[in-house]
Amino acid sequence: MYDCIIISGSPAEISETEQVLKYLGLLLIEDGFSVKHISVKDIPPETLFTCNNQCPKIKQITSYIENAQGIIIGSPVLQGSFSGVLKAFLDLFSPNIFERKPIFPIMTGKSPDYHFTLEYSFKPLLSNLKGVNIKGVYILDEQIDKFRENPIINEGKLQATKDQLSHFIDLIPSRSGKIFYFDDLRLLNNEWSIKKSRKPIN
Repeated sequence: MYDCIIISGSPAEISETEQVLKYLGLLLIEDGFSVKHISVKDIPPETLFTCNNQCPKIKQITSYIENAQGIIIGSPVLQGSFSGVLKAFLDLFSPNIFERKPIFPIMTGKSPDYHFTLEYSFKPLLSNLKGVNIKGVYILDEQIDKFRENPIINEGKLQATKDQLSHFIDLIPSRSGKIFYFDDLRLLNNEWSIKKSRKPIN
């Protein structure tokens, strides 16, 4: 099984969202975590259309998620919301599929006016699945070069993303096996934190 599951809700073949998620996966691997990337494009269309949660592929993904320590999930902003295909994908799972797992939500979009979509649309969806959201990041498409290994070309946004990744790592079990239970966490300004932070990712 895998320490972290990364879920891409982008239906595009090559997208800003997916390239950012792949980059974060590389950083996690460098930090010693095992990572599994899952894309909505991996799911047969008939499974999504019929909401067939008995599909072997969905059962396998369910096992990955249930055994993971943390989830990173991303979506482009489409029509002012998260992608419809991502919602169809998440509807295939139980309503508590993310229970007690730290969730790092990421959205990408063309306009700064859509930054509110992360807070008022995407994060409530993930909370309904019982995930423990961190603040997350919204990245403009113009701040991303999807053909680079490190696709975030805006230095400020890159640092903000790394800071959030470091915070996400703080909330998942350490490599030594120590687990932070809910009694160890505190909610401050709508963001979960623990008393001690790991060294920030460079």
